[in-house]
Amino acid sequence: MGTEILTEDQGHLRTLSKQVFEIAEYRANLAEYLKNRMAAVAPNLTMLIGELVAAKLISHAGSLMNLAKLPASTIQILGAEKALFRALKAKKNTPKYGLIYNASIVGAAKNQLKGKISRTLANKCALCVRYDALGEDVEGNMGLKNKAYMEGRAKLLEAGGKVVRQKTGAPAAGGFNKWAAKPNNAGFNNGNDFVEEPKKKRQKTE
Repeated sequence: MGTEILTEDQGHLRTLSKQVFEIAEYRANLAEYLKNRMAAVAPNLTMLIGELVAAKLISHAGSLMNLAKLPASTIQILGAEKALFRALKAKKNTPKYGLIYNASIVGAAKNQLKGKISRTLANKCALCVRYDALGEDVEGNMGLKNKAYMEGRAKLLEAGGKVVRQKTGAPAAGGFNKWAAKPNNAGFNNGNDFVEEPKKKRQKTE
């Protein structure tokens, strides 16, 4: 500190700064290439979780089709295989997320909500990657729709609201009633089944 910079030291500093500048330019070009490539390969998945996390998931699975074949529960813990097997061996709690933890919506959530958010996000990722692998939509509309859904879901959970499951079927006037047999039911009809009637045993003759 406080000494003069020698000519040799100045040359080393210039070389180092030049290398740092070239690496920064290469990183920017690589990021732009990844962005364009992911927008062409998996537009919906990219719109949902970003091109960096989407590329990591595809790379870890091996290909886009391999990732599309995986269930949502596997996508959720993809990248945390060692922790999963360690927890199963020790009979402890299994991990709640793997590479999907790097998504911004999971990282911005509260610690007690990260598991729920990652599970829902994995479900949406499974839908988007299957649509990218087998569909023809290159605009990323499904990804944008699911991203808006995830943002609303995160706000609802952070506000302390509970997600109500939708009931299937049309409700009756007094709500959902259990099935009950009609009063004029004639009973079971053996003729409606494809089961042969048992043959009668022959009586032994003396």
